Parts: sequence; C-alpha cells; structure tokens
Amino acid sequence: MAACDTFPMPVPTLLSHLVTHAAERWPQAVALRSSGIGHSYSALQQDVERCARGLLATGMERGGRAAVWLDKCVEMVVACFGAAHAGAVFVPVNPVLKPVQVAHVLRDSGAQLLVTSVARLGLIRSSLQACPALRHVVVVGGEVPSDLPAPLVGWRWEDWLQLPPQATHRVIDQDMAAILYTSGSTGAPKGVVLSHRNLVAGAASVASYLGNHPGDRLLAALPLSFDAGFSQLTTAFHSGASVVLLNYLLPRDVLKAMAVERVTGLTAVPPLYIQLAQLEWPEAAGTHLRYFANTGGHMPRETLNALRQRVPRARPFLMYGLTEAFRSTYLPPEEVDRRPDSIGKAIPNAEILVLREDGTPCAPDEPGELVHRGALVGLGYWNDPQRTAERYRALPPRATGLPLPELAVYSGDTVRMDHEGYLYFIGRRDEMIKSSGYRISPTEVEEAVYAFGLVAECAAFGMPHGVLGQVVCLVATPREGCPLDVAALLTACRSAMPAYMVPARVQVVAGPLPRNANGKIDRAALRRYAGAEHV
Repeated sequence: MAACDTFPMPVPTLLSHLVTHAAERWPQAVALRSSGIGHSYSALQQDVERCARGLLATGMERGGRAAVWLDKCVEMVVACFGAAHAGAVFVPVNPVLKPVQVAHVLRDSGAQLLVTSVARLGLIRSSLQACPALRHVVVVGGEVPSDLPAPLVGWRWEDWLQLPPQATHRVIDQDMAAILYTSGSTGAPKGVVLSHRNLVAGAASVASYLGNHPGDRLLAALPLSFDAGFSQLTTAFHSGASVVLLNYLLPRDVLKAMAVERVTGLTAVPPLYIQLAQLEWPEAAGTHLRYFANTGGHMPRETLNALRQRVPRARPFLMYGLTEAFRSTYLPPEEVDRRPDSIGKAIPNAEILVLREDGTPCAPDEPGELVHRGALVGLGYWNDPQRTAERYRALPPRATGLPLPELAVYSGDTVRMDHEGYLYFIGRRDEMIKSSGYRISPTEVEEAVYAFGLVAECAAFGMPHGVLGQVVCLVATPREGCPLDVAALLTACRSAMPAYMVPARVQVVAGPLPRNANGKIDRAALRRYAGAEHV
C-alpha cells in the first residue's frame, strides 16, 4: 500500500479518505441504502479496497480510466470510489445515454476498463471493438458472455473483488480523480477533469452550509454522473450521513421514497420540483425533510412557494453550479423571501467574480461574466487543450510580485451582482439548451439528425417550456425531391438519442436556412421565427 494510504491524513485529502474516515468514526452506520437494504460504512470501505485491488490486478496504471455504466446501485458507488482509491480515474456514464453516446465516452476517455450490467453490455457489445483502449469488462449481476470481442477479458463482479492485494499508486490531492462528461456548445460531450482536491473541498464546502450530519438521509434522485448527483455521495460521506440510491420512473416514486426512507435532504433540478409541487404529497413524505436544494436552473417562484407550503419546516437552498468548478453559489434560506430570484453568493472556500470582457470587475448591477476561482476549479477538459484554454483562463494579477498566474473558470454565463454582493443570473452566452437539468449541445442533435439522411439542413435550439425549462426545437429543410417525413425523423431520433435530446418540436421549411454574417446558420433568427409561429 502506498505511503499516502498507510498514514491517512487527519482530515480527508483524497476522495477515498471520505469513506475511510467515516468508517473509522461510524463503522456500523449506514452509508448507502438501495432497494431497502443498508450498506454500512465498514462494508463500503472493505468493498472499495477490494475494488481497488481488482483494478490494480488487471493492470490499471496511475491515472488510467475506469468507466462505470450502471443504474444507481452500491456497485456503482464502489467502482467509482475504488478507482479513485487505486490511483485511477473513474468515468461515470449517465445510465440514460444511448449506446452511440456511451461508445463516444469510452473512446474519448480512453477507458481501459468498463464496469456494467449484463443487459447494458448487450446494448454496447457491438461498439466495443471501436474502443481501442478498452481491455477489461466487469459484469455486475450475471455471467460474462462467452463471445466478447478480442482482446477483451471479462470478469464477474464477485470474482473481480476477490483478486489478490496490490500496492496502490501514489496519489496526491492535485491528481485526477474523475472525468464527468457534459455537453458543450459544439460537438459531442466533453469530459471535465476533476481532481481529488476538487471533490473533497466541494464536499466540505457544501456539507458546511447545508449543515449535514450523521443523522441525515440524502435522497440520490439525480444521476451520479452529474456533478450535483455525485455531490450527494461526497457530502454525505464527509458527514457520516446516509445516501438513499433511487432509480425512479415517476415523480410519485420520489415522494414514496421520501416517506419510506425518512429522507432529510433532497437535491433536484427544477423540472422535477415542478412536477412534485403539482402532486398530492403523502403526509410522511415531508415529515423528516430538513432541506431541499435546487440546482441545474432557475426555480420558478410559484414552484418554490408551493414547495414551502408543502414542507414549511424544510429550509430551501437555491444553488448554482457548473461542472467545471463542481459547485459555485448558494442562497441562504433566510434570504429567500427577500431575493427569491438570486443565485446567492459564493459557497465557502470559493470566490465568484463578475468581470467585463477586458477582465476588470463590473460595477454593482452591471452585467458581466461569472468567473469562479478557488479550490474547486477543475483541471480542464480531457484531451482538449483548445476548449480548456477558452474556459480555464488566467485571472488578471491580483497582487504585484506574483510571478505565476492563477487559473479560474470563465463560465460563459452572464450575471449581475447587487450592492450587497448577491448574484442574479441573466443568461448563457453560448447556445446551450437546458432541459430537465441536462445541458444539450445543438450541434450534437444536428449531427445525429444529419446521420439519418432525411434532411438537407437543420438547426437545433431551445424554446421555453413551463415544466422542463426548455425543449429541443428543430427546424429542417427537406432533401431535394423528397418530402420530409416528420414521423420517421422522430422515430429515428428516439432510437438513437436519449429521451431528453429528442426534439419536442419539428418545423419543416423550404429553401436554405438563414445565415449570419459569418456564413453560419443563424439560430437566433430561427428561434424568433419558431416563437412567432408557435411551432
């Protein structure tokens, strides 16, 4: 075992230390609950260590990537923390992604190992040969297929955990721990690289203002591939709390789990809260709820008011974050009545600046770009120096005599800061579509549509929606001499895209789409046209 793990630091510095420290203080406390079954911190620590041994025994080098494509379950948590404990990098894959998107993540990350289920392996098997770095597949909940394409080696999860002990790689808090994939303004999803320091500092910061403690039960309703979803694990483990892993189909399932599991903390995106606010709540659903937190977009005021009426004793935390910096701001509950439209102030151990294009600070209430500095600033985009240079940039010198620049995350979001330092979101500088908490790249939608061979030109953009925040709108032109069959196009989209990316509205127009001065398709003009036509 490496020296960094032989003598654990008095406070967690690496991601796996969160589990180690919790197991030392609360060994029999429940760390995870899944399908009504509890998993203690002691058992979780043992599984994490065994998972790390399995990774190392199969040749995982320091910084090697281990992808995990599973529903929320104990094995997914163990695989992520086990990879970090071994000195590798975990790549959690959103379970709702289609095989083509999963294959992209595997190829782009250079994943050497994949942990998945029998059913999901069947969906992705034909694409595995196009993932040249992949060497091992670990199957959860079943037998390894006998016809895996060469040179892949398959392992049963149970057998993999029994591999002999190995020395872990030397790791420090600045090293890579995770790659979280999120859509960019152009092209396929990009991988945001987070360090151990980012994840551990984020856990301490969020747990401090949420007041998490060993008596808490947090409901993991968001995918663990989301930064806010994974944060439910890190904040809970930092505090000795429990996490209830929930794979739900309907909003009523969330309310039922809240009642049965006596949930004290819920973090979700606005579309789910909008749906929850419209339902009748079982009396027990909010009995134990201590707080509810919002992320992934603006919480409508009517929804916020309805939730506060349903659970008047629960404290609302309105938050803002970006994957590139894990977490950024929160509005203290005592300020919600005075400024319900604010995204608050910087979380502990972070600073949020509002800067002009020349890098100078904006005056109070002057719109500018939100810039995040501090321990939560990520390491950049995986294997993408150009986009990293665009988003992770040096701050103007803050003190004379400092020879090294400080990198910060330039969010691309326009905000304003009032005289008291509270921030208000104005808009996004890029063309991202925000639907159900997902960031959707218009170019990714367009590329998929073009691949069907049914359109001549197309453009995707977001249109406002009362529940989802935005929906994907597509304007397309037919191929010459071939009328565009909208039903066939939507069928193809549903087969190739996750549900949140499928266009909700399709408008067919004749002739070429409008261009801007640079010769690019003018999405802004199309958005105005679509709104006027009520497509």
